[in-house]
Amino acid sequence: MTTILSITPWGNSHGIRLSRELMLEMGISPDTPLEALVLAKGRLELRARPSRLTLAEKLQRYDPLLHGGELMADAPAGHEFGANP
Repeated sequence: MTTILSITPWGNSHGIRLSRELMLEMGISPDTPLEALVLAKGRLELRARPSRLTLAEKLQRYDPLLHGGELMADAPAGHEFGANP
């Protein structure tokens, strides 16, 4: 898809307005974080970045069988912090 965009003043910066059709084609929504990469003079690439999960979303995806348990399940060697001498 090719479209012509214009740069317009927006406060102390400038903005590019994306059409709904372009956003649908890119698979993004208004809250999608974008990464802008300057490829060369006059060439800009926009990449959708995955949004960071909230704590509630992380907890919802937590599976105790997959993520739980002791990291190092071996018996203490006696040099661990808090181990009895």
